[in-house]
Parts: sequence; structure tokens; C-alpha cells
Amino acid sequence: MTVPDPALLALLRDRIDAAPRGCAYAEARFVGRTFERIRVRNGETDAIDTGTSEGIGVRVRADGRWGFAATREITAEAIEDALDRALHVARTGPVASRGASELAPGPELPARGHWASPCELDPFAVSVEDKLSLLLEADALLRADPRIRRGGGETHAMRETWALVTTDGAACTQIRTECGGGLQVLAADGDVVQTRSYPAAHGGDVALAGWEHVLALNLVAEAPRVRDEALELLAAPPCPSGRHTVILGGEQLALQVHESIGHALELDRILLEEAAYAGASWVAAGDLGALRYGSEHLTVTADATLPGALGSAAWDDEGVPGGRTTLIEDGVLRATLSDRTSAGQLGLPASTACCRAEGFARQPIVRMTNVSIEPGAAGSLDDLIAATEHGLLLETNRSWSIDDRRLHFQFGCETAREIRDGKLGRLYRDPSYAGVTPTFWGGLDAVCSAPAWRVWGVMNCGKGEPGQMLPVGHGTAPARFRDVEVGVA
Repeated sequence: MTVPDPALLALLRDRIDAAPRGCAYAEARFVGRTFERIRVRNGETDAIDTGTSEGIGVRVRADGRWGFAATREITAEAIEDALDRALHVARTGPVASRGASELAPGPELPARGHWASPCELDPFAVSVEDKLSLLLEADALLRADPRIRRGGGETHAMRETWALVTTDGAACTQIRTECGGGLQVLAADGDVVQTRSYPAAHGGDVALAGWEHVLALNLVAEAPRVRDEALELLAAPPCPSGRHTVILGGEQLALQVHESIGHALELDRILLEEAAYAGASWVAAGDLGALRYGSEHLTVTADATLPGALGSAAWDDEGVPGGRTTLIEDGVLRATLSDRTSAGQLGLPASTACCRAEGFARQPIVRMTNVSIEPGAAGSLDDLIAATEHGLLLETNRSWSIDDRRLHFQFGCETAREIRDGKLGRLYRDPSYAGVTPTFWGGLDAVCSAPAWRVWGVMNCGKGEPGQMLPVGHGTAPARFRDVEVGVA
């Protein structure tokens, strides 16, 4: 990995400095990506997807309105043309429903310099043959029983080179490397079909790291356990319905945070700027500092500086430096996720550096970075189980559903374990749970301590129209909730 060519920054700088008069703000953002996804299934190579893309997105603000255009050509003429098209969009587009408003102030010091995410082993230097060998070895172990109807695994790698220049004086570059993978097995016996995933569902676990992250997952060593748990689920009874005390494992809690806190606190949703695409929120703009989101055990932060987390970066797509913001403190709402536009609409002194876009051809919008529940004082997962008289341990997401206000939800999990007298008991299959966001988080009464806390990656966070898919991170430790409605998925 090397720092992007300085000539690229100079090219962007020259064009942005020449932005037309009447343009209150302009930015040019280069994004180049290289990606690779390898997947095996039932002893065979299922897919090897690779590709590259690069281009420049130009955004301008004129008369209080945004305009955006993009080009795949990295030339002065192409950038000039994109500037003209973006300015035309800004000057002829409709006025926002709330009218024009000033942007929240940018950083006092313009974004300058270079940043790269940690990467000990370059995933693109590892041969496809070596990756396939690892996955096929794990896959063979997954399928060592006739009741296993499908086994498989995958790896993912992506490198993004980014450069940003703005009329506010920003001139900075970043390189982000993502890498990860996982296993999944499907077992069937009669009309009972069960799935087990490791270390997480929906593509495994991906981090801002190199190939070392895949090696640390120990896919081959974990494969027999994943297989055996899928087989055990075939003989397990359905999860008992009713209201129960529930402990959520870290991976499932990460998705719960994502759907019912992260998206709900994106300020454009709160201001109804995203409502056309299932993007409103039950939270109101006047709730800051007053709304009780959950119990006193709920403290949530947004932190773009977490090492290895998929939402981490030195700067967002407006050149605002990434930092740490307390969103919810002891159950009370303190802040939201914002860009300079939404923060300006609400009269906030600054954005929370949550302006991000999927690649060069999409306009930056409000996107969460790494939204995490802070560790509590409940010790390890074993300690929390020992302190629970009766309940269920739910682990590994299987499905999710939540309304457009992020208020009513239902999640399915792969496994449930009975907790009785502080000990794990029998296994149940097909568990689901449902709730209403503030009531559910109000039932939070314990979060495990820092040693049990880790960051999970979510690759498929969708938002916007046209749609954008971005990776985010969530730090969690297992947590306990009282009086949760549990059923069968």
C-alpha cells in the first residue's frame, strides 16, 4: 500500500479552486476500489468475484441547495464537466422542504494529511489457491455427516483509496483495507431444516484489517463445532413462546443496536429527509437531552476511531475528522448522527462526522460509523448466566424485521439455550423475539464487562435512494433484558 499519487490531489485542488462563482461550497472526492470475494459450497468453488472501480464525485452547494455529479474519467476536463453538471442540478433543483439553511461549521483546521487502516498481511498478496485451500478444508469438515445438505465458506477483501479536496481547504487521502470471512452449514432431517453460522451470519465477520483477521478466525478448527451444533439443532424442540428474561449474545446484540439505535439516531431520518425510502425515526428533533431511550444500563457511543472497526476513518466525506460522541448516556439521549447539512438544519455547532457515500458515484449522506454499547459491570457471559435464575440465551442472527420508524421489531436467531438456576440447559431451535424500541431497551438490566466486549462488522447496511450499501461496526458485550416477548420464527 502506498500513499495516493500527489498529482491526483493537485488535479482535484486545481479544479475545485476554479469552482464557478455563486458556488458557496464545492468538493471533489476520488474513490478507487479493488475487491475480491471467494466462496465455496459442497466441496466446489462456488464463486470468485473480483473487480476494480475508480472515479470522482463532485458535490456543490448553491442557493442553499446541493448538486452532485460523477465521472469515471480522471482528467481536468471531466472534473470541469462534473462541476458544471452538479452546479446545474443545484440551481434548478427543488428547495428543501425545510428551506435553505447554513451548513454547520467545518473543522477549524482543514483536513490535511494521509491515513491508512492497519493491515499486517495484505489480503491481495495471498493467492486465490491458498484461500480456496483453506475454505475447502473447512468445508470438508462441515459436511462430515449425511444430514448436512450444504456446507460452505467465504472470504472477502476490499481496498479503498480515497482523496478529498474542498473549497474549505481540505486536501487529504485515506486507504482502508477490509478483510474477513466465515462458515455456514445447513442440516436437514425430514421436514426440519437448521442453519448454523460462524463467527456470524450474513457473510461472516469482516474487519478493517488484513488477512491476519481471517487467520485469527480459525475456520478449520471451528468447522466441526459448527457442524455439530447444526446437527444438535435438528433434534431440539421449538423455542418456548411467552415472556422471558433474555440474554443476547454479542453478534445478535450488534444487529439490535444497528437497527433500533443506529438508524433511529441518524439526523436526516429524524428531520424526515429520508422518509421516502423507509427512513423515518420515532425520535424527534426536540428529544435531545430529554428522551429516555432505555434503562440506566444503556450507554451508547459513535466512534470512528475504533481500531479494526468497519466504520472507522480519519475523516468523513466532508473532511470532518472522525471522533467519539456519546449518543445515549445512562439511558438518556444526548446526541445524534449527523452531517454538516442536518446539523446546520438543527442549529448544532458541528456535525458528528457521519457523512459517507458508497463509492464515487453516490452523493454523501448521513451514515452511522461505529455505534456501540459501552461495557457494563456484569462480568463475563458465564457470570451473567450464573446471575440469571431463569431465561434464554439467544445467539447468532437469522432474520430481522423493523418498521420505518425503527420502533416495532422482530428478530430471529439460530439458537436458544435455556437458563435455569444460573446454568445453561437444553437447546431450542427457531427462536424469535419482538418488542418496541424504548420498552425493550428499558428492560436492559445488565451488560457484560470490558473483557467480554468486542467489535462486530456489518457489511450490508443499506440506505438512501438510489440505494447505498456501506460497512459499519458495532461494539457489544452480551447483555440481559427482562420481560421480552419470545416466540418461534
